[in-house]
Amino acid sequence: MKKIEAIIRKSKFEEVKLALYKVDVKFFSFWDVISAGNEQNIDAPKTYISIVVNDDFEEVTIKTILKSGKTAETGDGRIFVSPINDAYKIKTGEKGGHTLN
Repeated sequence: MKKIEAIIRKSKFEEVKLALYKVDVKFFSFWDVISAGNEQNIDAPKTYISIVVNDDFEEVTIKTILKSGKTAETGDGRIFVSPINDAYKIKTGEKGGHTLN
């Protein structure tokens, strides 16, 4: 499993969200944040997206965010990928990647 974290332009969030739904990434968390990047984008409004996917969804998830979140301008954001050791479903106590469905 992988955790994919993306910081994107707030104005692109709806487009990214719909694109993720189209490739069957339907569960994720998001927050509106303020980015303090380089001098040109200090205090720029962004949306932070956190997604945990099984390994077979990693590539399609990243490609979808890259395509739908891009404006080709400075400040489009970043994507970070980290390994996830395990997942648990709180309701049942089930463990493993199948709990992401």
